[in-house]
Amino acid sequence: MEQEKGKKGIFLSIDWITILLYVILIVWGWFSVCGACYDFNNPDLTSWETNSGKQIVWAGTSLVLAAVLMLIEKRFYDTAAYVIYASMMLLLAVTIVIAPDTKGSRSWLPLGPVKLQPAEFAKFAVALALAKLMDKYGYDINKPKDIAIAIGMILLPMVLIIGQKETGSALVYFAFFLMLYREGMTGSLLFCGFACVAYFVVGLKFSNDYFATMPVSIGEFTVLLLAMLFSIGMVWVYCHNWMAVKLMALSCFGVTLLALLFSLYVIPFDICYVMLGLCVLMVGYILGLALYTRIYKYALIALFALLSTSFFYITDFMFDHLGDHQRVRIEVLLGMKDDPRGAGYNVNQAKIAIGSGGLLGKGFLNGTQTKLKYVPEQHTDFIFCTVGEEEGFLGAAGVLVVYLLFIWRLIAVAERQTDTMGRVYGYCVLCIFLFHLFINVGMVLGLTPVIGIPLPFFSYGGSSLWGFTLLLFIFLRMDAERNLKQR
Repeated sequence: MEQEKGKKGIFLSIDWITILLYVILIVWGWFSVCGACYDFNNPDLTSWETNSGKQIVWAGTSLVLAAVLMLIEKRFYDTAAYVIYASMMLLLAVTIVIAPDTKGSRSWLPLGPVKLQPAEFAKFAVALALAKLMDKYGYDINKPKDIAIAIGMILLPMVLIIGQKETGSALVYFAFFLMLYREGMTGSLLFCGFACVAYFVVGLKFSNDYFATMPVSIGEFTVLLLAMLFSIGMVWVYCHNWMAVKLMALSCFGVTLLALLFSLYVIPFDICYVMLGLCVLMVGYILGLALYTRIYKYALIALFALLSTSFFYITDFMFDHLGDHQRVRIEVLLGMKDDPRGAGYNVNQAKIAIGSGGLLGKGFLNGTQTKLKYVPEQHTDFIFCTVGEEEGFLGAAGVLVVYLLFIWRLIAVAERQTDTMGRVYGYCVLCIFLFHLFINVGMVLGLTPVIGIPLPFFSYGGSSLWGFTLLLFIFLRMDAERNLKQR
């Protein structure tokens, strides 16, 4: 009787709005896969020989998986979170060794007639481990030891996935840092991330551009100037030492200005050497303040200044040692190269397909760009261009509206959790979906790098669909139990 009552209570406590949106996205995604993979020689959309037929199987098994997950109590995840995490990390490590080479990566494990990608399943394991860690009594995200453990849990799978040569899948794990920020992580870490992106983009884009009359790289000059500005600003914001700020600002910017004028009007030379020396002196001065005042924030700012100074040279070296296709993709994205037939081909054809759809689209199975296979990977990473071509602006906007409702619902469900584990896991799920949506749609439109990640519930493939289902329905079960406790 108690078991039957519990099952009935779980059924009534499920967030059916989220499940409805999940089903809508899966069904809409299947029609998009049909449009992207339709073969006039094999018009049967439900045949196992076609990708659309296989996607029906993936969708059906995902619904079965969802039902099974709703039967597993939350205390199981609470008990087994670290075991699941360790098992997935071991599987990721083993995959590097035993997985066959597939398009240059070793990330797919063949299991009979299908292949599975462990990187897709590791996301829920990391989310569970982080939720378990942060639910521990006495955990404080602003303590160096506690935040270091959380960051280590995120970076470990990233390193293993990069070892599989799946850089795009590894970058998804940066989404967990948004959850850490929501849970109280200092904004300085996010600022450091922003600074790194700024250094990389500005330094790389303008590294080969020089001032008209001086042998000075605009990219290197700008990065060193930003490093000085950011470091001085951090001393002002976090340490409130106005005297130190004035001294560093006058010294760094004053000497830089004098060197610039000397190089411009007297003897042309590379003033970046002077700026580099100023940055080193600035790091030494901030370290001196740390030793004198015994305020650890100065030491952290000195570390930031040192890393900022060396970041340009490190990334420049790493960029030169990237694979040719990766390097060209970045150059095309930053506008350094125009390669419509090479690295920019995918994005260029995707834009053409989306633009050709117009307002109302060409109709189901009537897309010419997709039928003639002009867009590579149009059924996986570039599935959104099929939506744009066949369903037009209204259809594409409709898809984004449903995703917006789905994201909004996840926020609402995460916010109503009464315990730390449920809330943290919920925001992990939210951030993963948000990252996938933003990057995938952005890369199809040419706004973000082409890193090869699927659009949730739309892109063809069992691994991604099962991985997203695992993420979502574990959270929905946690939420259902939260409702039971309130009854």
